[in-house]
Amino acid sequence: MAQGFFITGTGTGVGKTRVSLALIRELRRRGLRVAAMKPVATGAVRRNGSLRHEDAELLMAAADVQASYEDVNAFAYEMPTSPHIAASLERRPIDIGAIVARSEALAGAADWVIVEGVGGWEVPLNDHERVSDLAEALHWPVVLVVDLRLGCLNHALLSAAAIGRSCVRPAGWIGNVIDPEFPYLDEYLHTLDESLPEPRLALLPWCPDGHPESSGLVLSAAFEQWVV
Repeated sequence: MAQGFFITGTGTGVGKTRVSLALIRELRRRGLRVAAMKPVATGAVRRNGSLRHEDAELLMAAADVQASYEDVNAFAYEMPTSPHIAASLERRPIDIGAIVARSEALAGAADWVIVEGVGGWEVPLNDHERVSDLAEALHWPVVLVVDLRLGCLNHALLSAAAIGRSCVRPAGWIGNVIDPEFPYLDEYLHTLDESLPEPRLALLPWCPDGHPESSGLVLSAAFEQWVV
């Protein structure tokens, strides 16, 4: 039976894709078959008559379980806005049940499934469901990505509290260094380690050339407990 992570973040642009790619590479390095999904994406571009999102394509290229684009990114929207607004404007509502079905099909061919969410934990998908509802439906343990910069402490603590109130299994958090000159990085990490209810799984160092392939996760013992 496949294992998996649902990757969420403290907001938009915090590095969920970068962390998801690093996790896929690490799992594949260990000889595991990995499938990837980004079920909902906004800001997609139209190519050859169909919408494609860069993040979904990166995940497809990194994973080694073959899948159609629609399996990886079932709901792609051109409008670069919140998914519930984009879905309404483009008249294609998001169906969590369809995403779950695609996830189950991919899990049948994989050892691991990495699912990247959209935006943050409480982002609306439609009038009555949010990203948190998608995570609950998929049943994968949740990893919170924290972008290490000024303001991250409040965002991380609020997000972790919201995850804790949901019917999901929180796995832990991963810090993403996005500013090489961020002052007091060690102090921020210490505060997060002491304050967040779940352990730090890894730290993803700053990538100097902008290519996620050039930096790898600094894993903790807590991560190893999930890879058995």
